[in-house]
Amino acid sequence: MREGHKESFARHLRKNMTGAEQILWRVLRSRALTGFKFRRQHPVGPYIVDFACLQASLVIEVDGGQHCDSTSDARRDQYLRSRKFDVLRFWNNEVLDNIEGVCDVILLHLGTNPHPALSLQARTEKR
Repeated sequence: MREGHKESFARHLRKNMTGAEQILWRVLRSRALTGFKFRRQHPVGPYIVDFACLQASLVIEVDGGQHCDSTSDARRDQYLRSRKFDVLRFWNNEVLDNIEGVCDVILLHLGTNPHPALSLQARTEKR
């Protein structure tokens, strides 16, 4: 995809996020998750990733059923890892049904242990 088209498509994706992406974005936006800045629908090489934290070299993908056993996802992950990104993938239902667990996995990956007394509600009220 050409650069101009990729930027335009990324803008389109930001305006049309899935429900699961919207929920996760509410948690990640405005450095609400331990001060790490995340970008949504961010171009990385030939791909547009759901969420990227450039500071931590982390990509987060939120996948629906169409991604089950996807060989293109494996190629994409391999490309991202070759560019020194770690890739975390979550299913839509994981985000919808267990956002706190998803956030804990992200926090652990970022090297930040969530304090047991700090609830998800307290972490997301910073929005």
